[in-house]
Amino acid sequence: MQSDFAQQLCAGLETPRLLLQPLMGAHADAAFGPMQDDAIYQWISMNKPRTVETLRANWTRLGSRLSADGTEAWPVWAITTRNGGALVGEVDAVVDDNRVCTNLGYYLFPEFWGRGFATEAVQAAADHLISHGVHRLVATVTVGNHASAQVLKKAGFSFTRIIPENDILRGEPVDDEEYVRMA
Repeated sequence: MQSDFAQQLCAGLETPRLLLQPLMGAHADAAFGPMQDDAIYQWISMNKPRTVETLRANWTRLGSRLSADGTEAWPVWAITTRNGGALVGEVDAVVDDNRVCTNLGYYLFPEFWGRGFATEAVQAAADHLISHGVHRLVATVTVGNHASAQVLKKAGFSFTRIIPENDILRGEPVDDEEYVRMA
C-alpha cells in the first residue's frame, strides 16, 4: 500500500450538513468527554479512552493512515457539523492491497443520534472510497443493532449473512450481521 494512496483515501469530505476531516490527535480534547457515555458502547467493542492524553496519542499514531506493516490503508475521519463545527463522531475504514474495504465502522455521540448524520457520513465515506477504486466495502453490526443496520441500508449496503460469534461485547461473544456495498 502506498502512503500517498492512503492519504488520498482520507481526504477531507463535505456533505450538506457535515464535514469529514482526517481524524488527528487534536480532535481528542473535544471527543474525550462525549466518549465517556456508556450508550456508545452498547453495540461496539471499542473501549472507552482512559485519559485524553492516551486518546490523543492513539489518534496521532493514525497520521500515516497506514497499518504498521504497510499492507492496509486506514482512512479515519472526524465528523463535525458544518454549522457550528460540533464534533459528532467518527467514521473509519480498513482498505487492503486489493482495494477492498474489509471493515467500515462508525460511531456518533448520543446527542447526535436520530438526525441522519450517521447515514450522511457513511454515504459520503463509502462514495469517496469507491471514487478512489475501492470496489467492495464490508461493514458489520451486532445482531440486534437495528439503527446501525438501517444506516448501512440507507447508505447502499446490502445484508449478506450472519457471522456467528464475530465479536466480543462486555466479555461475551456476539453474532454480527454483515453488509456489503459493491462499486
